[in-house]
Amino acid sequence: MEKILSLKNVSKTFPVGKNLLGKPDKFVHAVNNVSFDVYKGETFSIVGESGCGKSTTGRLINHLLTPDTGSIQFMGKEISNLTQDQMRPMRKDMQMIFQDPAGSLNPRMRVEDLIAEPLLIHTNMSREERMKEVSELLGIVGLSSKHAKRFPHEFSGGQKQRIGIARALTVKPKLIIADEPISALDVSIQAQVLNLLHHLQEKFDLTYVFISHDLSVVEMISDRIAVMYLGFVVETAPKELLYKTPLHPYTQALLSAVPIPDPDYQKERIILEGDIPSTINLPKGCPFAARCKMCRPECLEQRPETKEVEPGHFVSCHLYK
Repeated sequence: MEKILSLKNVSKTFPVGKNLLGKPDKFVHAVNNVSFDVYKGETFSIVGESGCGKSTTGRLINHLLTPDTGSIQFMGKEISNLTQDQMRPMRKDMQMIFQDPAGSLNPRMRVEDLIAEPLLIHTNMSREERMKEVSELLGIVGLSSKHAKRFPHEFSGGQKQRIGIARALTVKPKLIIADEPISALDVSIQAQVLNLLHHLQEKFDLTYVFISHDLSVVEMISDRIAVMYLGFVVETAPKELLYKTPLHPYTQALLSAVPIPDPDYQKERIILEGDIPSTINLPKGCPFAARCKMCRPECLEQRPETKEVEPGHFVSCHLYK
């Protein structure tokens, strides 16, 4: 398959403390040596608990943040060291859907202007052409042209997210980064938005990087999944392999917490004990060692390398040689 996105050993830190001279001396290690590839037409999901670095990874991909180290290639071009001016022509091929639909829409702009803004920046369309495109996009995402004159506060949460999706589609991108796009919505609306995303992917041949903490949602939409913990990718696999044979103890614990809609089925829940390590002072060995019931002495001293245990199934754990 054609590779559209590639991350190699990408890391990102944020300063949180200063010394007597006013220089940063403490850093939060948000993303640590993250590597994965995304192929054209697939949905690649990043999952993990809050604070694991998945949203930061999405912002690094879209160049809203600049990585400290590592390489990010989009459509064969290195983008990690580009300036914002150099990145602007590429933004039409890479759009983002944000977690909070209300916070991502300017409350002082009408819907027609919100959706048409990318066209104003990236094309030479006349206003009449832009408004025609806006009307068509609103119809595609399940709204009508009469909504174009309204302001964001006049819509429900699901409708706001549909507006955000329409805005992301205006310049016909090749890659969409969806950062928790349904977590702020009601359950009934979540299914509608997921079905809409799936329909749009088939219609426009889109590639998704889908970020979520909900493994039941990820199972519905994903082709491949990366599991993150404390800024590290601990396991990557096709959806079927990950749900059938999870290898990393953290992945196993996450999957054990997914509810099963069967009152007669009793699932064995894996309860994680211990404290989550500080992202300022990362542990020397495996980042999950303090909470792992299968921890070995080498886990405390040596950080595990990522190994391909079976075709397409990668795991970072000392249990697998």
